[in-house]
Amino acid sequence: MADTRNADLTFGATDYLVYMAAINTAAPTTAFADPATPWHNLGWVTTEGGLFKVEEESKDVDAAGSLEPIRTLMTKSTKSLQVTFLEGLNPLVRSLYDNVPVTSLQPTDGVASYDLPDKPNDIRYAFLFDTMDGDKRIRLYMPNGKVTERGDEQPQTADVMPVQMTFKFYKGATGAAVKRYIDYGDVDVSGFFPAP
Repeated sequence: MADTRNADLTFGATDYLVYMAAINTAAPTTAFADPATPWHNLGWVTTEGGLFKVEEESKDVDAAGSLEPIRTLMTKSTKSLQVTFLEGLNPLVRSLYDNVPVTSLQPTDGVASYDLPDKPNDIRYAFLFDTMDGDKRIRLYMPNGKVTERGDEQPQTADVMPVQMTFKFYKGATGAAVKRYIDYGDVDVSGFFPAP
């Protein structure tokens, strides 16, 4: 077997961008084009970028006559992504964290005032998560997602107030919960695929 190791296939994010739009908004037609209206950028995030997780659960089926399971059933596959935003007063970030419609944050006479919901709202959006390393790119598109966990809010004098959220993703109206796009840049990956 040929040695296909290539240091150019390592990926170290130099930027991390998060966009949101109305639920089931289609992904941009050009895979790595800057998203235009109706997509909105959620501002600066910490240098840790995003933490994407896939959690799967299965159940073994045992049967008489066998010491090993005879079958394994996949019972759950959950996809989530955790991001810490730095713009604690960004109206889009604040609306996601506080679980209120973004219109609630429109100021009247320079001040926004709204009630935090006693019972969680089920407010969902479409999301794009873009990561860049030179000319290499990774994009995750989620047509149906919502914030399911929120970090502690701590205004402080030593640093900016971070806003940490975990997003959970669900199947969209016309597609999977998550679609991944990869642009390899100038790296030749032809050696990984069999000749036709």
